[in-house]
Amino acid sequence: MAYELKLPDLGEGLTEGEISRWLVTEGQEVAEDDPLVEIQTDKTTVEIPSPAAGKVSQILVEEGAVVPVGTLLVVIGGDGAQPAPKPSSSPEPPPSKGRATPLVRKIAQELGVDLDTVTGSGPQGRITEEDVRAVASPREGRREQLRGVRRLIADHMTRAHREVPAVTWVEECDFSNVDLRQLVATVLKASAESLQEFPELNARLEGQEIVYLDRYDLGVAVQTEGGLVVPVVRDCNSRSVDELQQEVERLAEAARSGSLQPEELRGSTFTVTSAGKLAGLFQTPIVNHPEVAILSIGRVAERPVVRDGSVATAAVGYISVTFDHRVVDGARAAEFGLDVIRRLEAK
Repeated sequence: MAYELKLPDLGEGLTEGEISRWLVTEGQEVAEDDPLVEIQTDKTTVEIPSPAAGKVSQILVEEGAVVPVGTLLVVIGGDGAQPAPKPSSSPEPPPSKGRATPLVRKIAQELGVDLDTVTGSGPQGRITEEDVRAVASPREGRREQLRGVRRLIADHMTRAHREVPAVTWVEECDFSNVDLRQLVATVLKASAESLQEFPELNARLEGQEIVYLDRYDLGVAVQTEGGLVVPVVRDCNSRSVDELQQEVERLAEAARSGSLQPEELRGSTFTVTSAGKLAGLFQTPIVNHPEVAILSIGRVAERPVVRDGSVATAAVGYISVTFDHRVVDGARAAEFGLDVIRRLEAK
């Protein structure tokens, strides 16, 4: 008997997944619950086990493909033949070669492109103007498919940039009273305390409603070899800086080793990011949709300051707050940023 593994519903409203890596090959014998495939979603990587013991008869989706929930991925057991498609009451005819609008045909003629040699990317295989121009243009440089974490980052950032009218506010901060070994943890604590005073920055925009959240689960941007991930530090308002530091270190290590659990990447209400020594003076980070604000820490260094009419040096850096102007007014964002800075300078 053949067992068919389809891409399951992975929850969180996800409708598709990327085949990140096959853990088996065709012809391989597997036991029930042996790992079969890694699926990359916009939250994390999920390992899917075998539904039964037997030989891997056929792998039907290649690595790197993005497919919707319910897509048949692999067949375990049976004779290896691909399952027959279910009959349809109105089967759709296969697309014919060279299907294109008159305008696209004219462009192809001008560029000397034979439409019969072009694979269409439009609906039902229709050839688009972009398809024609891609064939006509010389292909330069080494090319690498956008996939995995990098594809998810691209999709997420594109959506955030498209949907969020973002504004960035910047101000300097004296970090002289902050233990820089616990910089991110200290900023998490200060941000969580300030968010309680400025609830519109700890919110969501859902349709025509602003949802004010009463939890303070802050995302921390972590750079990994595969790209940027944002694990979530829970209950930042009620934990001490030392406790937050331990949790930041644990999550950062898990992110770099690829061992984060799905729930450790979900449900952040606000994000803090810092690139450490690579941070530059300040950044204008993109809001981590569906949040409405993000705070970034610039590079902290000894810089000249004026105190009591005299020039001295202090550990100074810049705090940036990027916010969704549909939800947060500029004055409130500035007041929030100054409140965070006041807390940091008073440590």
